[in-house]
Amino acid sequence: MSNRSLILTIDQGTTSSRSIVFDGSARPLGKAQVELNQIFPRPGWIERDPLEISDAAISTARAALESAGAQAEDVSAIGIANERETTVIWERASGLPLANAISWQDRRTADMCQALIASGEAEEIWARTGLVVDPYFSASKMHWLMDNLSIPELRQRAEKGEVRFGTIDSWLIDRLTRGTGNRHFNDAAHLTDVTNASRTMLFNIHEFDWDPQLLDIFGIPSAALPHVQPSASLFATTHASVFGREIPIAGAAGDQHAALYGQACFARGDIKCTYGTGAFILANAGQDSHRLFGSHASAASGTSADGQEASGLLFTPAWQIGGSRAYALEGSIFTTGAAVQWLRDGLGIISDAAETSDMAVLAGDNEGVYLVPAFAGLGAPHWDPNARASITGMSQVTDRNHVVRAALESTAYQVRDVIQLMDRNLHMPAPRKRKDRAIKADGGQTRNRFLMQFQSDLLNLPIEVAAIDETTALGAAFMAGRTVGTWSTERELSELWRFSDCYEPSMTASERGRLISGWLEAVRRTKSDFGF
Repeated sequence: MSNRSLILTIDQGTTSSRSIVFDGSARPLGKAQVELNQIFPRPGWIERDPLEISDAAISTARAALESAGAQAEDVSAIGIANERETTVIWERASGLPLANAISWQDRRTADMCQALIASGEAEEIWARTGLVVDPYFSASKMHWLMDNLSIPELRQRAEKGEVRFGTIDSWLIDRLTRGTGNRHFNDAAHLTDVTNASRTMLFNIHEFDWDPQLLDIFGIPSAALPHVQPSASLFATTHASVFGREIPIAGAAGDQHAALYGQACFARGDIKCTYGTGAFILANAGQDSHRLFGSHASAASGTSADGQEASGLLFTPAWQIGGSRAYALEGSIFTTGAAVQWLRDGLGIISDAAETSDMAVLAGDNEGVYLVPAFAGLGAPHWDPNARASITGMSQVTDRNHVVRAALESTAYQVRDVIQLMDRNLHMPAPRKRKDRAIKADGGQTRNRFLMQFQSDLLNLPIEVAAIDETTALGAAFMAGRTVGTWSTERELSELWRFSDCYEPSMTASERGRLISGWLEAVRRTKSDFGF
Protein backbone atom coordinates (compact mmCIF):
# COMPACT_ATOMS: atom_id res chain seq x y z
CA MET A 1 0.00 0.00 0.00
CA SER A 2 1.36 3.40 -0.96
CA ASN A 3 2.74 5.49 1.85
CA ARG A 4 0.68 8.56 2.80
CA SER A 5 -2.07 7.91 0.23
CA LEU A 6 -5.26 7.43 2.25
CA ILE A 7 -7.85 9.74 3.79
CA LEU A 8 -9.25 8.91 7.25
CA THR A 9 -12.66 10.40 7.98
CA ILE A 10 -14.28 10.70 11.40
CA ASP A 11 -18.07 10.97 10.98
CA GLN A 12 -19.49 11.93 14.36
CA GLY A 13 -23.26 11.51 14.41
CA THR A 14 -26.08 11.78 16.91
CA THR A 15 -26.48 8.12 17.76
CA SER A 16 -23.16 6.70 16.61
CA SER A 17 -19.54 7.46 15.91
CA ARG A 18 -18.04 5.99 12.75
CA SER A 19 -14.74 6.26 10.95
CA ILE A 20 -13.95 5.29 7.36
CA VAL A 21 -10.72 5.00 5.39
CA PHE A 22 -10.92 6.07 1.70
CA ASP A 23 -8.37 5.63 -1.06
CA GLY A 24 -7.63 8.00 -3.94
CA SER A 25 -10.53 6.56 -5.95
CA ALA A 26 -12.96 7.36 -3.10
CA ARG A 27 -13.38 3.67 -2.32
CA PRO A 28 -14.01 2.82 1.35
CA LEU A 29 -11.32 0.39 2.47
CA GLY A 30 -12.16 0.03 6.15
CA LYS A 31 -14.84 1.13 8.58
CA ALA A 32 -15.66 1.00 12.28
CA GLN A 33 -18.73 2.21 14.17
CA VAL A 34 -20.02 2.28 17.74
CA GLU A 35 -23.36 3.40 19.13
CA LEU A 36 -23.53 6.34 21.52
CA ASN A 37 -25.77 7.04 24.47
CA GLN A 38 -28.14 9.94 24.86
CA ILE A 39 -29.11 11.44 28.22
CA PHE A 40 -32.64 12.69 28.97
CA PRO A 41 -32.58 14.66 32.26
CA ARG A 42 -36.08 16.14 31.74
CA PRO A 43 -38.75 16.12 29.04
CA GLY A 44 -37.40 18.07 26.08
CA TRP A 45 -33.81 17.99 27.39
CA ILE A 46 -31.31 15.86 25.46
CA GLU A 47 -27.66 15.70 26.46
CA ARG A 48 -24.48 13.80 25.52
CA ASP A 49 -21.26 12.88 27.29
CA PRO A 50 -18.46 14.77 25.47
CA LEU A 51 -15.77 12.34 26.62
CA GLU A 52 -17.76 9.37 25.35
CA ILE A 53 -18.00 11.14 21.98
CA SER A 54 -14.28 11.89 21.68
CA ASP A 55 -13.24 8.46 22.97
CA ALA A 56 -15.55 6.82 20.43
CA ALA A 57 -14.18 8.97 17.60
CA ILE A 58 -10.60 8.01 18.39
CA SER A 59 -11.34 4.31 18.95
CA THR A 60 -13.31 3.97 15.71
CA ALA A 61 -10.59 5.81 13.79
CA ARG A 62 -8.00 3.35 15.05
CA ALA A 63 -10.31 0.41 14.31
CA ALA A 64 -11.04 1.67 10.79
CA LEU A 65 -7.33 1.78 10.04
CA GLU A 66 -7.01 -1.78 11.30
CA SER A 67 -10.02 -2.84 9.21
CA ALA A 68 -8.38 -1.30 6.12
CA GLY A 69 -5.08 -3.03 6.85
CA ALA A 70 -3.50 0.41 7.04
CA GLN A 71 -1.08 2.19 9.32
CA ALA A 72 -1.01 5.81 10.40
CA GLU A 73 1.92 6.26 7.97
CA ASP A 74 -0.47 5.50 5.06
CA VAL A 75 -2.81 8.40 5.96
CA SER A 76 -2.22 11.72 4.21
CA ALA A 77 -5.01 13.61 5.99
CA ILE A 78 -8.00 13.42 8.33
CA GLY A 79 -11.42 14.87 7.57
CA ILE A 80 -14.11 15.46 10.19
CA ALA A 81 -17.87 15.55 9.64
CA ASN A 82 -20.10 16.10 12.63
CA GLU A 83 -23.59 16.69 13.94
CA ARG A 84 -23.74 20.43 13.93
CA GLU A 85 -25.55 22.45 16.58
CA THR A 86 -24.72 20.20 19.56
CA THR A 87 -22.81 22.42 21.99
CA VAL A 88 -19.88 21.63 24.28
CA ILE A 89 -18.29 23.76 27.02
CA TRP A 90 -14.88 22.78 28.38
CA GLU A 91 -11.85 24.07 30.24
CA ARG A 92 -8.96 25.20 28.08
CA ALA A 93 -6.16 24.07 30.38
CA SER A 94 -7.40 20.61 31.35
CA GLY A 95 -9.43 19.88 28.24
CA LEU A 96 -12.22 18.51 30.44
CA PRO A 97 -15.89 19.28 29.83
CA LEU A 98 -17.66 21.50 32.34
CA ALA A 99 -21.06 19.96 31.59
CA ASN A 100 -22.74 17.47 29.33
CA ALA A 101 -23.04 18.57 25.72
CA ILE A 102 -26.47 19.95 24.84
CA SER A 103 -27.81 18.11 21.79
CA TRP A 104 -29.12 19.82 18.68
CA GLN A 105 -32.46 18.16 19.48
CA ASP A 106 -32.70 19.78 22.93
CA ARG A 107 -35.64 22.18 23.42
CA ARG A 108 -34.88 23.71 26.83
CA THR A 109 -34.35 27.19 25.38
CA ALA A 110 -37.70 27.41 23.58
CA ASP A 111 -38.99 30.15 25.92
CA MET A 112 -35.86 32.22 25.40
CA CYS A 113 -36.21 31.93 21.63
CA GLN A 114 -39.85 32.94 21.79
CA ALA A 115 -38.86 35.98 23.84
CA LEU A 116 -36.33 36.99 21.17
CA ILE A 117 -39.00 36.69 18.51
CA ALA A 118 -41.44 38.76 20.58
CA SER A 119 -38.80 41.45 21.12
CA GLY A 120 -38.30 41.90 17.39
CA GLU A 121 -34.75 40.49 17.29
CA ALA A 122 -35.59 37.64 14.90
CA GLU A 123 -35.49 39.71 11.72
CA GLU A 124 -32.03 41.11 12.47
CA ILE A 125 -30.75 37.65 13.41
CA TRP A 126 -32.11 36.24 10.15
CA ALA A 127 -30.47 39.02 8.12
CA ARG A 128 -27.05 38.23 9.60
CA THR A 129 -27.21 34.44 9.90
CA GLY A 130 -29.84 33.10 7.48
CA LEU A 131 -31.35 31.21 10.42
CA VAL A 132 -34.72 31.33 12.09
CA VAL A 133 -34.71 31.80 15.85
CA ASP A 134 -35.11 28.31 17.28
CA PRO A 135 -33.66 26.20 20.14
CA TYR A 136 -32.11 24.02 17.44
CA PHE A 137 -29.13 26.35 17.05
CA SER A 138 -26.16 26.71 19.40
CA ALA A 139 -26.33 30.32 20.61
CA SER A 140 -29.25 29.87 22.98
CA LYS A 141 -27.63 26.68 24.33
CA MET A 142 -24.42 28.60 25.05
CA HIS A 143 -26.43 31.34 26.76
CA TRP A 144 -28.20 28.75 28.90
CA LEU A 145 -24.90 27.18 29.97
CA MET A 146 -23.46 30.57 30.91
CA ASP A 147 -26.52 31.36 33.04
CA ASN A 148 -27.11 27.98 34.65
CA LEU A 149 -23.81 26.25 35.40
CA SER A 150 -22.77 26.58 39.05
CA ILE A 151 -19.15 27.39 38.24
CA PRO A 152 -17.52 30.35 40.04
CA GLU A 153 -16.61 33.26 37.77
CA LEU A 154 -17.63 31.35 34.66
CA ARG A 155 -18.26 34.46 32.58
CA GLN A 156 -15.02 36.10 33.65
CA ARG A 157 -13.09 32.94 32.79
CA ALA A 158 -14.82 32.74 29.40
CA GLU A 159 -13.89 36.36 28.68
CA LYS A 160 -10.24 35.46 29.36
CA GLY A 161 -10.39 32.47 27.02
CA GLU A 162 -9.98 30.01 29.89
CA VAL A 163 -13.32 28.39 29.00
CA ARG A 164 -14.10 27.18 25.50
CA PHE A 165 -17.37 26.82 23.62
CA GLY A 166 -17.65 24.78 20.47
CA THR A 167 -19.63 22.45 18.29
CA ILE A 168 -18.52 18.83 18.07
CA ASP A 169 -15.87 19.50 15.41
CA SER A 170 -14.10 21.97 17.72
CA TRP A 171 -14.28 19.51 20.61
CA LEU A 172 -12.80 16.69 18.50
CA ILE A 173 -10.02 18.90 17.11
CA ASP A 174 -9.10 19.88 20.67
CA ARG A 175 -8.97 16.25 21.79
CA LEU A 176 -7.04 15.08 18.73
CA THR A 177 -4.41 17.81 19.07
CA ARG A 178 -4.24 17.59 22.88
CA GLY A 179 -3.49 13.90 22.80
CA THR A 180 -4.35 11.05 25.11
CA GLY A 181 -4.12 11.17 28.88
CA ASN A 182 -6.05 14.45 29.40
CA ARG A 183 -2.85 16.47 29.13
CA HIS A 184 -2.98 19.86 30.87
CA PHE A 185 -1.74 22.56 28.53
CA ASN A 186 -3.03 25.66 26.78
CA ASP A 187 -2.00 25.00 23.19
CA ALA A 188 -4.61 22.50 22.00
CA ALA A 189 -6.19 23.90 18.85
CA HIS A 190 -9.52 25.71 19.18
CA LEU A 191 -10.85 25.75 15.63
CA THR A 192 -14.00 25.33 13.57
CA ASP A 193 -15.00 25.68 9.93
CA VAL A 194 -17.44 28.09 8.32
CA THR A 195 -20.28 25.56 8.07
CA ASN A 196 -20.26 24.66 11.76
CA ALA A 197 -19.79 28.29 12.75
CA SER A 198 -22.81 29.22 10.66
CA ARG A 199 -25.02 26.93 12.78
CA THR A 200 -24.32 28.71 16.04
CA MET A 201 -26.49 31.76 15.22
CA LEU A 202 -23.44 33.90 16.08
CA PHE A 203 -21.76 33.89 12.65
CA ASN A 204 -22.31 36.53 9.99
CA ILE A 205 -22.68 34.57 6.75
CA HIS A 206 -21.89 37.61 4.59
CA GLU A 207 -18.74 38.68 6.44
CA PHE A 208 -17.72 35.10 7.34
CA ASP A 209 -16.83 36.04 10.91
CA TRP A 210 -18.32 36.12 14.40
CA ASP A 211 -20.82 38.96 14.58
CA PRO A 212 -20.35 41.44 17.49
CA GLN A 213 -24.06 42.31 17.64
CA LEU A 214 -25.08 38.67 17.85
CA LEU A 215 -22.46 37.98 20.52
CA ASP A 216 -23.98 40.85 22.49
CA ILE A 217 -27.56 39.60 22.04
CA PHE A 218 -26.67 36.15 23.41
CA GLY A 219 -24.02 37.29 25.89
CA ILE A 220 -21.21 35.11 24.52
CA PRO A 221 -17.59 36.35 24.86
CA SER A 222 -15.68 36.14 21.58
CA ALA A 223 -12.62 34.82 23.46
CA ALA A 224 -14.55 31.62 24.24
CA LEU A 225 -15.23 30.86 20.57
CA PRO A 226 -13.01 28.99 18.11
CA HIS A 227 -11.11 30.51 15.19
CA VAL A 228 -13.03 29.99 11.92
CA GLN A 229 -11.34 28.45 8.85
CA PRO A 230 -12.39 27.28 5.36
CA SER A 231 -13.86 23.77 5.26
CA ALA A 232 -10.92 22.55 3.20
CA SER A 233 -7.83 23.87 4.94
CA LEU A 234 -5.07 22.74 7.26
CA PHE A 235 -6.62 22.94 10.72
CA ALA A 236 -3.94 21.31 12.86
CA THR A 237 -2.04 18.05 13.28
CA THR A 238 -3.02 15.30 15.64
CA HIS A 239 -0.84 14.67 18.68
CA ALA A 240 1.48 11.73 18.09
CA SER A 241 -0.03 9.89 21.07
CA VAL A 242 -3.36 9.46 19.25
CA PHE A 243 -2.28 7.46 16.17
CA GLY A 244 1.44 6.96 16.70
CA ARG A 245 2.42 9.84 14.43
CA GLU A 246 1.15 13.32 13.66
CA ILE A 247 -1.50 13.46 10.92
CA PRO A 248 -2.87 16.68 9.36
CA ILE A 249 -6.52 17.48 10.02
CA ALA A 250 -7.22 18.98 6.60
CA GLY A 251 -11.01 19.10 6.27
CA ALA A 252 -13.99 19.74 8.53
CA ALA A 253 -17.65 20.44 7.91
CA GLY A 254 -21.06 20.00 9.43
CA ASP A 255 -22.50 16.66 8.43
CA GLN A 256 -25.12 17.96 6.03
CA HIS A 257 -22.73 20.30 4.25
CA ALA A 258 -20.25 17.44 3.94
CA ALA A 259 -23.00 15.24 2.48
CA LEU A 260 -23.88 17.91 -0.11
CA TYR A 261 -20.21 17.98 -1.14
CA GLY A 262 -19.96 14.19 -1.03
CA GLN A 263 -23.00 13.92 -3.31
CA ALA A 264 -21.17 16.11 -5.86
CA CYS A 265 -23.93 18.73 -5.75
CA PHE A 266 -21.65 21.36 -7.25
CA ALA A 267 -24.14 23.07 -9.60
CA ARG A 268 -26.72 25.63 -8.50
CA GLY A 269 -30.04 23.84 -8.04
CA ASP A 270 -28.58 20.42 -7.20
CA ILE A 271 -30.45 18.91 -4.21
CA LYS A 272 -29.55 16.13 -1.80
CA CYS A 273 -31.45 14.62 1.10
CA THR A 274 -29.79 12.76 3.93
CA TYR A 275 -32.18 10.38 5.70
CA GLY A 276 -31.01 9.70 9.23
CA THR A 277 -32.34 10.41 12.72
CA GLY A 278 -33.80 13.47 11.05
CA ALA A 279 -33.85 14.39 7.37
CA PHE A 280 -31.76 17.22 6.04
CA ILE A 281 -32.33 18.63 2.59
CA LEU A 282 -29.80 21.01 1.07
CA ALA A 283 -29.85 22.68 -2.33
CA ASN A 284 -26.82 24.35 -3.86
CA ALA A 285 -27.79 28.04 -4.10
CA GLY A 286 -24.69 29.32 -5.87
CA GLN A 287 -21.86 31.59 -4.80
CA ASP A 288 -23.69 34.91 -4.37
CA SER A 289 -25.25 35.38 -0.93
CA HIS A 290 -27.17 38.46 -2.06
CA ARG A 291 -28.71 36.93 -5.20
CA LEU A 292 -31.04 34.67 -3.24
CA PHE A 293 -30.79 36.06 0.27
CA GLY A 294 -32.23 39.45 -0.71
CA SER A 295 -35.56 37.97 -1.76
CA HIS A 296 -35.69 35.91 1.43
CA ALA A 297 -34.94 38.93 3.58
CA SER A 298 -37.79 40.80 1.92
CA ALA A 299 -40.10 37.92 2.65
CA ALA A 300 -39.00 37.87 6.25
CA SER A 301 -39.79 41.51 6.77
CA GLY A 302 -42.93 41.56 4.70
CA THR A 303 -44.96 38.41 5.24
CA SER A 304 -43.91 36.71 8.44
CA ALA A 305 -45.82 37.70 11.55
CA ASP A 306 -43.00 36.80 13.91
CA GLY A 307 -40.20 38.29 11.79
CA GLN A 308 -38.81 34.94 10.70
CA GLU A 309 -38.14 33.96 7.11
CA ALA A 310 -41.50 33.35 5.52
CA SER A 311 -40.69 30.28 3.43
CA GLY A 312 -39.42 28.27 6.40
CA LEU A 313 -36.07 27.53 4.76
CA LEU A 314 -32.61 28.37 6.06
CA PHE A 315 -29.89 30.10 4.06
CA THR A 316 -26.45 28.83 4.96
CA PRO A 317 -22.87 28.56 3.73
CA ALA A 318 -22.52 25.21 1.95
CA TRP A 319 -18.71 25.17 2.17
CA GLN A 320 -15.57 27.18 1.63
CA ILE A 321 -12.79 25.57 -0.38
CA GLY A 322 -9.80 27.89 -0.27
CA GLY A 323 -11.15 31.28 -1.28
CA SER A 324 -14.21 29.87 -3.08
CA ARG A 325 -17.54 29.95 -1.25
CA ALA A 326 -20.85 28.27 -1.96
CA TYR A 327 -24.21 28.79 -0.27
CA ALA A 328 -27.18 26.49 0.22
CA LEU A 329 -30.86 26.51 1.03
CA GLU A 330 -31.66 24.06 3.79
CA GLY A 331 -34.68 22.42 5.27
CA SER A 332 -34.01 20.65 8.57
CA ILE A 333 -36.54 17.99 9.60
CA PHE A 334 -36.09 16.92 13.19
CA THR A 335 -37.68 13.45 13.23
CA THR A 336 -37.65 10.87 10.44
CA GLY A 337 -35.62 7.75 11.27
CA ALA A 338 -36.16 8.55 14.94
CA ALA A 339 -39.87 7.84 14.40
CA VAL A 340 -38.98 4.27 13.40
CA GLN A 341 -36.79 3.97 16.48
CA TRP A 342 -39.82 5.05 18.51
CA LEU A 343 -41.91 2.27 16.94
CA ARG A 344 -39.24 -0.18 18.13
CA ASP A 345 -38.20 1.25 21.50
CA GLY A 346 -41.30 3.18 22.54
CA LEU A 347 -44.27 1.21 21.22
CA GLY A 348 -42.54 -2.14 20.77
CA ILE A 349 -44.50 -2.93 17.60
CA ILE A 350 -41.39 -3.77 15.59
CA SER A 351 -38.16 -5.49 16.58
CA ASP A 352 -36.00 -4.15 13.76
CA ALA A 353 -36.23 -1.26 11.28
CA ALA A 354 -35.68 -3.72 8.43
CA GLU A 355 -39.20 -5.10 9.01
CA THR A 356 -40.94 -1.85 8.21
CA SER A 357 -40.76 -1.92 4.41
CA ASP A 358 -42.64 -5.23 4.15
CA MET A 359 -45.11 -4.18 6.85
CA ALA A 360 -45.92 -0.98 4.97
CA VAL A 361 -46.56 -2.95 1.80
CA LEU A 362 -48.81 -5.38 3.70
CA ALA A 363 -50.95 -2.47 4.89
CA GLY A 364 -51.83 -1.83 1.23
CA ASP A 365 -52.88 1.77 1.90
CA ASN A 366 -52.58 4.21 4.78
CA GLU A 367 -56.40 3.99 5.26
CA GLY A 368 -56.38 7.68 6.24
CA VAL A 369 -53.84 7.20 9.07
CA TYR A 370 -51.19 9.93 9.37
CA LEU A 371 -48.38 10.17 11.90
CA VAL A 372 -46.88 13.64 12.38
CA PRO A 373 -43.64 12.92 14.30
CA ALA A 374 -43.26 16.21 16.15
CA PHE A 375 -41.49 14.57 19.11
CA ALA A 376 -39.01 17.46 19.21
CA GLY A 377 -41.34 20.05 17.69
CA LEU A 378 -41.56 20.72 13.97
CA GLY A 379 -38.59 21.97 11.96
CA ALA A 380 -38.73 23.24 8.39
CA PRO A 381 -40.90 24.62 7.02
CA HIS A 382 -43.08 25.15 10.12
CA TRP A 383 -40.54 25.93 12.90
CA ASP A 384 -42.97 25.18 15.69
CA PRO A 385 -40.99 24.08 18.78
CA ASN A 386 -44.18 23.58 20.80
CA ALA A 387 -45.87 21.16 18.39
CA ARG A 388 -46.31 17.63 19.72
CA ALA A 389 -46.51 14.36 17.82
CA SER A 390 -49.88 12.98 16.76
CA ILE A 391 -51.52 10.04 15.00
CA THR A 392 -54.79 10.90 13.28
CA GLY A 393 -57.34 9.05 11.19
CA MET A 394 -57.36 5.76 13.10
CA SER A 395 -60.38 3.47 13.02
CA GLN A 396 -61.25 -0.07 14.12
CA VAL A 397 -59.47 -1.48 11.07
CA THR A 398 -56.19 0.26 11.97
CA ASP A 399 -53.46 -2.18 12.88
CA ARG A 400 -49.72 -1.96 13.51
CA ASN A 401 -48.97 -2.19 9.78
CA HIS A 402 -50.90 1.03 9.20
CA VAL A 403 -49.03 2.80 12.00
CA VAL A 404 -45.70 1.61 10.61
CA ARG A 405 -46.69 2.75 7.13
CA ALA A 406 -47.76 6.13 8.49
CA ALA A 407 -44.37 6.53 10.21
CA LEU A 408 -42.47 5.81 6.98
CA GLU A 409 -44.77 8.00 4.92
CA SER A 410 -44.27 10.88 7.36
CA THR A 411 -40.63 11.07 6.29
CA ALA A 412 -41.56 11.38 2.63
CA TYR A 413 -44.26 13.98 3.29
CA GLN A 414 -41.91 16.17 5.31
CA VAL A 415 -39.19 15.96 2.66
CA ARG A 416 -41.71 16.77 -0.06
CA ASP A 417 -42.86 19.90 1.81
CA VAL A 418 -39.28 21.20 1.94
CA ILE A 419 -38.27 20.40 -1.65
CA GLN A 420 -41.41 22.05 -2.98
CA LEU A 421 -40.36 25.27 -1.21
CA MET A 422 -36.80 24.97 -2.49
CA ASP A 423 -37.95 24.76 -6.09
CA ARG A 424 -40.09 27.84 -5.56
CA ASN A 425 -37.29 29.85 -3.95
CA LEU A 426 -34.40 28.88 -6.22
CA HIS A 427 -36.18 30.32 -9.30
CA MET A 428 -34.32 27.89 -11.52
CA PRO A 429 -34.62 28.16 -15.35
CA ALA A 430 -37.12 25.84 -16.99
CA PRO A 431 -34.64 23.07 -17.93
CA ARG A 432 -33.88 22.48 -14.24
CA LYS A 433 -37.57 21.84 -13.54
CA ARG A 434 -37.86 18.80 -15.83
CA LYS A 435 -39.42 15.63 -14.43
CA ASP A 436 -36.11 13.78 -14.89
CA ARG A 437 -34.26 16.04 -12.43
CA ALA A 438 -33.13 13.57 -9.80
CA ILE A 439 -32.85 14.11 -6.06
CA LYS A 440 -29.67 12.57 -4.62
CA ALA A 441 -30.32 10.55 -1.47
CA ASP A 442 -28.15 9.02 1.22
CA GLY A 443 -28.43 7.86 4.81
CA GLY A 444 -29.79 4.84 6.63
CA GLN A 445 -33.41 5.12 5.53
CA THR A 446 -32.47 4.88 1.85
CA ARG A 447 -32.26 1.12 2.44
CA ASN A 448 -36.04 1.10 2.90
CA ARG A 449 -37.33 0.41 -0.60
CA PHE A 450 -40.96 1.25 0.26
CA LEU A 451 -39.93 4.68 1.55
CA MET A 452 -37.74 5.52 -1.44
CA GLN A 453 -40.46 4.55 -3.92
CA PHE A 454 -43.08 6.50 -1.98
CA GLN A 455 -40.73 9.50 -1.88
CA SER A 456 -40.29 9.39 -5.65
CA ASP A 457 -44.06 9.13 -6.09
CA LEU A 458 -44.79 12.11 -3.82
CA LEU A 459 -42.18 14.33 -5.48
CA ASN A 460 -42.93 13.05 -8.99
CA LEU A 461 -39.15 12.99 -9.44
CA PRO A 462 -36.50 10.25 -9.63
CA ILE A 463 -34.57 9.44 -6.47
CA GLU A 464 -30.94 8.40 -6.95
CA VAL A 465 -29.46 6.59 -3.95
CA ALA A 466 -25.72 7.07 -3.66
CA ALA A 467 -23.62 3.95 -4.25
CA ILE A 468 -21.43 4.96 -1.31
CA ASP A 469 -24.01 5.38 1.42
CA GLU A 470 -21.57 7.19 3.72
CA THR A 471 -21.63 10.41 1.68
CA THR A 472 -21.22 12.53 4.81
CA ALA A 473 -17.88 10.86 5.49
CA LEU A 474 -17.03 10.96 1.79
CA GLY A 475 -17.63 14.71 1.63
CA ALA A 476 -15.26 15.31 4.54
CA ALA A 477 -12.72 13.06 2.81
CA PHE A 478 -13.13 15.07 -0.41
CA MET A 479 -12.47 18.29 1.51
CA ALA A 480 -9.39 16.91 3.27
CA GLY A 481 -8.16 15.46 -0.02
CA ARG A 482 -8.57 18.80 -1.77
CA THR A 483 -6.35 20.38 0.88
CA VAL A 484 -3.49 17.87 0.54
CA GLY A 485 -3.74 17.50 -3.24
CA THR A 486 -5.36 14.06 -3.55
CA TRP A 487 -7.97 15.71 -5.80
CA SER A 488 -7.56 19.07 -7.52
CA THR A 489 -10.99 19.93 -8.93
CA GLU A 490 -14.69 19.35 -8.34
CA ARG A 491 -14.87 17.83 -11.81
CA GLU A 492 -12.61 15.02 -10.58
CA LEU A 493 -14.95 14.45 -7.65
CA SER A 494 -18.06 14.41 -9.87
CA GLU A 495 -16.54 11.61 -11.93
CA LEU A 496 -16.15 9.51 -8.77
CA TRP A 497 -19.85 9.76 -7.80
CA ARG A 498 -22.17 6.83 -8.61
CA PHE A 499 -25.71 5.76 -7.66
CA SER A 500 -26.74 2.24 -6.68
CA ASP A 501 -30.53 2.50 -7.10
CA CYS A 502 -32.83 4.83 -8.98
CA TYR A 503 -36.54 5.05 -8.12
CA GLU A 504 -38.94 6.40 -10.76
CA PRO A 505 -42.36 7.90 -9.93
CA SER A 506 -45.44 5.83 -10.79
CA MET A 507 -48.26 7.39 -8.73
CA THR A 508 -51.16 9.15 -10.42
CA ALA A 509 -51.60 12.87 -9.90
CA SER A 510 -55.02 12.40 -8.30
CA GLU A 511 -53.70 9.86 -5.78
CA ARG A 512 -50.76 12.12 -4.98
CA GLY A 513 -53.05 15.07 -4.40
CA ARG A 514 -55.37 13.06 -2.14
CA LEU A 515 -52.54 11.84 0.06
CA ILE A 516 -50.86 15.24 0.33
CA SER A 517 -54.15 16.90 1.25
CA GLY A 518 -54.62 14.45 4.11
CA TRP A 519 -51.08 15.07 5.33
CA LEU A 520 -51.44 18.84 5.33
CA GLU A 521 -54.61 18.55 7.39
CA ALA A 522 -52.84 16.27 9.88
CA VAL A 523 -50.00 18.79 10.22
CA ARG A 524 -52.49 21.62 10.73
CA ARG A 525 -54.09 19.70 13.60
CA THR A 526 -50.69 19.00 15.15
CA LYS A 527 -49.30 22.54 15.22
CA SER A 528 -49.34 24.36 18.54
CA ASP A 529 -51.63 27.14 17.30
CA PHE A 530 -54.39 24.69 16.29
CA GLY A 531 -57.61 25.39 18.14
CA PHE A 532 -60.67 23.22 18.55
